[in-house]
Amino acid sequence: MESFLFTLPATIKIRRQAHVGVVGSGDLEIILEPNDQAVAEITIRTGVTGHQASWEAVIQRFFKQHDLAAKVKINDFGATPGMVAVRLAQAMEVCCYD
Repeated sequence: MESFLFTLPATIKIRRQAHVGVVGSGDLEIILEPNDQAVAEITIRTGVTGHQASWEAVIQRFFKQHDLAAKVKINDFGATPGMVAVRLAQAMEVCCYD
């Protein structure tokens, strides 16, 4: 099991919490919560070791496009980078749009 923490500057506050996905069967869950500070705090827990660079690339790309000030928890069970991006987009839709 590996854990990573990324902290990025952010300006857009989210309205509400979001929870998408499930851990298991090669998938992941993402929990977004409002953050009063002007940062995105992303905590990743994964059972797949040796992919920190891939995680960092996906996180950097998403939060560069979507400047969300949020506390993000990602619990992974072997999801691909594409699935991570899809789940992040789903979580953003839940917390940011009516």
